[in-house]
Amino acid sequence: MKKATTFTIDNFTSFRLKMLNWCGRFNIFCLLDNNEYNFDKPAFECLLAVGCKATLQANAGDAFAALKKFSAAHQDWLFGHLGYDLKNEISPLQSDNFDGIGFKDMNFFVPEIVLQLNKQTLTVYCEENAEQVFKAIQCSEEFKEIIAAGVTILNRFTEAEYVHIVQKLQQHILRGDCYEVNFCQEFFSTDAVIDPATVYQKLMQLSPSPFAALYKSNEQYCICASPERYFKKMSNKVLSQPIKGTSKRCLTDEDLDEKSRQQLLNSEKERTENVMVVDLVRNDLSKVCKQGTVQVDELFGIYSFPQVHQMISTISGTLEDGLDWTDAVKATFPMGSMTGVPKLRVMQLIEQYEQTKRGLFSGAIGYVDPAGNGDFNVVIRSIMYNAASRYLSFQTGSAITFYSNAAMEYEECLLKAGAMKKVLQ
Repeated sequence: MKKATTFTIDNFTSFRLKMLNWCGRFNIFCLLDNNEYNFDKPAFECLLAVGCKATLQANAGDAFAALKKFSAAHQDWLFGHLGYDLKNEISPLQSDNFDGIGFKDMNFFVPEIVLQLNKQTLTVYCEENAEQVFKAIQCSEEFKEIIAAGVTILNRFTEAEYVHIVQKLQQHILRGDCYEVNFCQEFFSTDAVIDPATVYQKLMQLSPSPFAALYKSNEQYCICASPERYFKKMSNKVLSQPIKGTSKRCLTDEDLDEKSRQQLLNSEKERTENVMVVDLVRNDLSKVCKQGTVQVDELFGIYSFPQVHQMISTISGTLEDGLDWTDAVKATFPMGSMTGVPKLRVMQLIEQYEQTKRGLFSGAIGYVDPAGNGDFNVVIRSIMYNAASRYLSFQTGSAITFYSNAAMEYEECLLKAGAMKKVLQ
C-alpha cells in the first residue's frame, strides 16, 4: 500500500516544470493538469503517475471484463486510457480505417509513484522513500524547451471533400438514419520530430485547459488540451459534462467577445445539438444508476477558454448498489458528445465516412484512486505522436445536423485545430 507524505514547496510554477522534466525518464507516465481552473474545486492542481508495478493492455473483445478484474485485484491508484474503438466490444462494430499511432484500445497501469501537486504542497504516494523522490525532483534541472524544426501538417480531406461528405451525412439525416453525427477529420505529419514535453508546455501556454494531460506509453504520446470531462465518480455519485456548442473568442474586443458568447447561448442550432447529447447521456447513465436519480444539474452552461466559448451541460446520477466505475464506463462509452444520436447508427456512419481510425482520440484519459473514485477527460484538442515511426496526428470535428452549413462546420474544425497547428509550426 502506498503511503502519503506531504512536503512544502516554495514555487508552484517552478516545481511543476521540474516535475515535467523529471517524469521524462520513465517509459510510462500520466500527467493530469487542471491549469488552475476552479470549476468544481478539484482535489488536486496537478497529478502525476510514473513507473509501472502492474499493467493491463487490451483491445476490444473482453477488455471491460479484464478491466473490472484488474481494478478489483489491485485496489490501488490506476491511471490510463480508454480508446474510442472499445465501441467494437460494446456494439456490433469493427474498425478497418488507417491507424498511424497504434495505441492499444485500453491501457491501465498501477504506478510506482503518484505525485499530487497543489499550490503550496506536494504529496508523494509511494512504498519507498518519499523524501528521496521529493529531493530527486527538487534537484532536477529546470525545464528547458527543445526547439525543433516546424512540422509540416497535411489535411486528410480537402475542403471540397469534407463538404461533400457532410452533404451525404445530411442525406442520412433526411432519411431518418440519425439526428446528429459527430464527424471528424485528421491533420497529420509522416516525418515529425518533436519533443512532446516542449509541445505540451507550449500548448498549455497558448491554450490552458481544465482536463489537460501529457501521457506516455513507451513510444506513444498524447499531448492533450481538453476542456471536456467525460466521467467523474465520487463515492456512489457519477456525473458527465458533455460539450456541444462552440463560438470563437474575441480577446482584443470585449464587446465582440461578449456578443459571441451571447450568440452561442441563444443559438437554436447549438441548443438543439446540446440537448440531444444530454438526452443520450441521461439514457446511458440510467442503465447503471438508481431509478429517479439521473438529473440535469446544468443545461446550456457557457464556459470560456482562451480560444473558444463552449456550451457545457452537467448530468449526474447515483450508482446502483454493487456497481463500480468500470460498470459506469461500459454503460456510457463512447461518450455521446463524440458520437451523436442514435449512438449505434452514427458510429456506423463514422466508420464509413471518416478515413482514419480514431484510436485514443475521442476516448478518455484519467485515473481512479484506491477508494474507487476517479475522473476522466474526453480526448479532444490533442496531438498524438509515435516517436518510433515519427507519425503525428490530431483530429477535430463538429456535430452535423440537417441544418448545418458544411462550410461553417469546416471552419469550426479549423478553429479547433488552430492552437495545435500553432505550437507545431
